[in-house]
Amino acid sequence: MGVGTHVLAELFGVRKDKLAEVSVVRELMHRIMHESGFEAVGETFHQFEPQGVTGIILLSESHFSIHTWPEKEMLAADIFSCSGRENALQALKLLRHYFEPARIKRKVVER
Repeated sequence: MGVGTHVLAELFGVRKDKLAEVSVVRELMHRIMHESGFEAVGETFHQFEPQGVTGIILLSESHFSIHTWPEKEMLAADIFSCSGRENALQALKLLRHYFEPARIKRKVVER
């Protein structure tokens, strides 16, 4: 019997303006979280200089994190949901929708 679904994704060809600043990444992560049916219980974000972001939202269902490399037009995301596979897969779909990558590499692991 599993405990959750863990989605690991790398998005390539993302516009730099969507990856460079905490304010943009945080807003998009919160949209994805809410539209996927997750509930936040905490968060932390870090702005790198000259650009780039690490953001982690702790969820009552587990966690959602993003690390960005604007200079490579890339982000890595980690979505772990103990509340059901559908939420995690919806978050992946919305990640693609909001960040608009040219290409995505993903792995879904049942834990």
